[in-house]
Amino acid sequence: MSLIGGSVLAVDLTQATVDAFDRYIAATEERLEPRFRGQHFLWADESPEWRHELRQGALIVRPVQRGGMVAIKGGLIQDWAGAVFIPNVSLKRALAIVQDYEHHKEFYKPQVADAKIRSRTGDEFQVYMRVVQAKFLLSDVLNIEHDIRFTTLDPHRVYSRAYSRRIAEVADAGKPGEHELAVGKDRGFLWRIYGYWFFEESDGGVYVTCQSITLTRDLPFALGKMLGPILRDLPGEAVRNSLDQTRKAVIENP
Repeated sequence: MSLIGGSVLAVDLTQATVDAFDRYIAATEERLEPRFRGQHFLWADESPEWRHELRQGALIVRPVQRGGMVAIKGGLIQDWAGAVFIPNVSLKRALAIVQDYEHHKEFYKPQVADAKIRSRTGDEFQVYMRVVQAKFLLSDVLNIEHDIRFTTLDPHRVYSRAYSRRIAEVADAGKPGEHELAVGKDRGFLWRIYGYWFFEESDGGVYVTCQSITLTRDLPFALGKMLGPILRDLPGEAVRNSLDQTRKAVIENP
């Protein structure tokens, strides 16, 4: 455990915070509903310049609302979106890599230290991941259970929704005394993570866009100067890394 991480006291996740996050998700999914039906499927379609930049190899990441951070009662929501283009691959190949969760610890290292499929029914997965968050002197190890569902719109377009169902912070990870802290009674660096991924085969490759919404603790004044910049930057960096590593994994595993 890092110097900063070890000095941060535990905080309880309250029902009021959960309710506020759920309302935010409901509003987000209402806005995404046209995209779930195939209208303006990729947010990069909003700008022809973005699509051109993506085809040139750019990786675009942006905050969705208010600089990517929204304060709610007892917590902070981070909302980021990103896009990348993977040339010379099919949608089928891209999805094969994305759904190969057993190998995510190789594709997405060092952030994903372990991954296992708990169950699969058709295009619905229950997946376990051990995730390592690290930035400067802050480090955190989390055991996360996800529910993930893929939906096929047509032969060229697929989207997925991924919801964390359980997140437990791990204390003394990798040591003999390793143990999980009580869920929702930890340092609060990640309480929820929801992801919406959109895949479209077009222009000789596959466009991948995603929106990642996370919930963390709020920052009292005493911690704001110390942790604020770290928690503010981590979600955007995570989206960028995930997209970049997805592109790399698809290209390197034909």
